[in-house]
Amino acid sequence: MHTKAHSFHIPVMGIGFTIDSPLKVAQYGIDSVISLVDDILIEKLRKMYSEKFEMPYQEITNKVDDFRAKRITAYLDLMNTAVDKKYEELKKSALDKGKAFKTYLEMLPSSSTLKKEFKKLTESNVTLSEIKSWLDTHLVKGAIDVNIMTKVDKDNYIKGEQLPVEYNDAHAALRGFAKSNLSTSVVLSAGMNPRLYAYMSTFDDFYPTANGTFKKKIILKVSDYRSALIQGKFLAKKGLWVSEYRIESGLNCGGHAFATDGYLLGPVLAEFKAQRESLKTTIETVLKQELENQNRVVPTQPLDIKITAQGGVGTHEEHDFLIKEYQLDAIGWGSPFLLVPEATTVDNQTLNKLAQAKEDDLYLSNISPLGVPFHNLKNNTKDIEKETLINKGRPGSSCPKKFVALNKEFKETGICTASREYQYLKIKELDSQNLAEDDYKNRYNSIVEKSCTCVGLGTSALLAYDLETKVEGTGVSICPGPNMAYYSKISSLKTMVDHIYGRDNVITRTKRPHVFVKELFIYIEYLKEKIEAAKKEMTKKEKKYLLTFIANMQTGITYYKTMFTQLQHSFEEAKEDILQTFYNGENSLKALWAELELLRVKS
Repeated sequence: MHTKAHSFHIPVMGIGFTIDSPLKVAQYGIDSVISLVDDILIEKLRKMYSEKFEMPYQEITNKVDDFRAKRITAYLDLMNTAVDKKYEELKKSALDKGKAFKTYLEMLPSSSTLKKEFKKLTESNVTLSEIKSWLDTHLVKGAIDVNIMTKVDKDNYIKGEQLPVEYNDAHAALRGFAKSNLSTSVVLSAGMNPRLYAYMSTFDDFYPTANGTFKKKIILKVSDYRSALIQGKFLAKKGLWVSEYRIESGLNCGGHAFATDGYLLGPVLAEFKAQRESLKTTIETVLKQELENQNRVVPTQPLDIKITAQGGVGTHEEHDFLIKEYQLDAIGWGSPFLLVPEATTVDNQTLNKLAQAKEDDLYLSNISPLGVPFHNLKNNTKDIEKETLINKGRPGSSCPKKFVALNKEFKETGICTASREYQYLKIKELDSQNLAEDDYKNRYNSIVEKSCTCVGLGTSALLAYDLETKVEGTGVSICPGPNMAYYSKISSLKTMVDHIYGRDNVITRTKRPHVFVKELFIYIEYLKEKIEAAKKEMTKKEKKYLLTFIANMQTGITYYKTMFTQLQHSFEEAKEDILQTFYNGENSLKALWAELELLRVKS
């Protein structure tokens, strides 16, 4: 089994920002993740790349049966073929000491022994075929992983007739990946979808072989240990094994933010470290029993699990510390790579906006039609487009793609809450309620603030490649994490990788808070807003939830204070300041606790 070449991966970002990242970075051994939300965008890029690589292309129109899954399969197969070709060319360049292979070696972690081994090999009296054999054995290609947001699983219809559940969006995306010739992983995010998990069990590629290997693996994105255990066992009861638990900070990450109940990243990672073997043993027992029940092959070798983390990591010191302290297998680096055109796909206008963004330009918004908090960049072109329509008295999007047409308040087939149709109906309903002016204004704003992100998050790729945007328009949504504020340079791939491994530094701002500190204060601001919203009317259940939230955060702060007090050889220059911020955070939390205790509740 090949080990990974790198100790970081590039997570999925938006819909289009990592849509073709494997083509850019996989030959260098770097893993990246493609979003499978938008099959229309995927088909456009498949056409473009087919022409570029002189590969056969036949359009898969929406009149073709199962077109969504077929588009995804065709694109992933093209990606796999193109990446393999680039990777083989890179290995050939090693034989004549070409630039591509030199870049591969230079980007490896400083701790990698591959450079030394290759130098030693080429200095000895070996043949070209022996070098080629060594490269085939030791070099590692980056994974072409895919991401499915499990809840974005819209029902689909033909001529008013609802199609079977396997034609739902997430189901079709899963089938598209399952039928591709990739041997990589599907990242399941955004919570549990039991129907989708059951459907996954119908594909043989997800089951283990006798020696514990998989044709296709499952990565589960989680924000706490309990979620990992519940979902891991649920999948095991279907005969499915989770090969990696990808822990994401609840709020200190890009895209949609799934806040925990006040559980902070450090204590969550500590729990995974303490429970890692128990998690593995518990779930493996359930899995093997289920495989026996299904008369399937039961692995004779122990199954492997990886634990990784992502969300707000920004320096080599943080990267190195998290891996060593929590025995992690890798760290996800997302937002900083938005400023690396060699790794991600961002149009020039948005790229420049990101480079100039400061803390105040990045905020947690309510613009997502999914109803989940969403990291946003002020004055992005999609929001400007949205405001123009509001000012014209025609709020809402024309909803050309309908990927999140999930609301069934007015229509059984579903409408997107960012659509013109939904907002018209909702405002009409509001107008009939004879509300006070302030109340009306607040409710009106909460309706029209929803933005067409399922289009906006993919448009950047079309603009970057100068592809036609007649259907989509030119508005771009962008969803960087708060960490984006500390990066202000458009960087090369090598420079960013060198930054991760401590060989370079792309952060010029000196006031960047530690990853744990930043997350804590984002949670405190989130909590303040929750308490402020609850002041108008609060139930006993809501108050209990908020008090539990604060108690969990206090437990996290206590953990941090103890850990940083005892810490040696890490963050030595900043340790006192870090500790002081935790004490400041604790005081803020006590004030919020006192404020909450004074609030009256509705019985």
